[in-house]
Amino acid sequence: MFIVDSQIHLWEDARMSAQHRQIPTYSVGDALAEMAGAGVDAAVIHPPSTLGEKVNEIAVAAVTAHPDKFCILGHFDLQAANREEIVRHWRERPGMLGFRFTFNQPHQQSWWTDGSLGWFWAACEREKLPIGLLAGGHMAAFGDIARRHPGLKLHIDHLGRGGGAGGKDDAAFENLGDMLALAKLPNVAVKLSGAPSYSSDAYPWHNIHPHIRRIVDAFGPERCFWGTDITRMPCSYRQCVTMFTEEMPWLQGRELELVMGRAICDWLGWRPPGIA
Repeated sequence: MFIVDSQIHLWEDARMSAQHRQIPTYSVGDALAEMAGAGVDAAVIHPPSTLGEKVNEIAVAAVTAHPDKFCILGHFDLQAANREEIVRHWRERPGMLGFRFTFNQPHQQSWWTDGSLGWFWAACEREKLPIGLLAGGHMAAFGDIARRHPGLKLHIDHLGRGGGAGGKDDAAFENLGDMLALAKLPNVAVKLSGAPSYSSDAYPWHNIHPHIRRIVDAFGPERCFWGTDITRMPCSYRQCVTMFTEEMPWLQGRELELVMGRAICDWLGWRPPGIA
């Protein structure tokens, strides 16, 4: 089975948010070593938006050196004067297959509903560039964007947690129904990334498995993408893998292959050598 992590970060000489490992650098070499030890074949790099656009260059260098291992969902200044041109030429940078934004700064909260990014959704729909968003707490607005742009592929980060959902265990999933209601929109998918961080149980975090199953049942394995955000996880990389591959007996065969890598590759239009 070809395993693809739908989210990792790389950075150099910088300080990540407190939820991540407090180390100055997490390099492509670090990622490759951990991936090999966990049996992960490839990964989607998300340059951390809080560190500015320089981290896009780190991701591009990783793809250039290891095109069979990495692709990128990058970011840029959405208020740049040449923003339309940037979107139009985005794929000219090695490995850039789309975008990922968090909108986690105070001045960005209004962007969900004030129409200021209408140009961006339309441009990405036109250019067939998928977008990942940290949409927890903004599901109604996310759904409105998806309905207005049916040709735009949008995926929700981290099981839809964050934002208005707080805490761990059942409390972290108390608003799950808001996200599941979007499953009827064929242009919406979900990253099952960061799952261990939403449980206070020990491995294999059985208490959140029913929530994960509800997501897979609603969206289907073709629109559910396993991932880690490994530098934020409270466990080993291998445990993030085996939580899904060994501890969920309801997820088997072709459906498991989709969730663990094939589906994210299909969604992004990426064909690493291990994907037939």
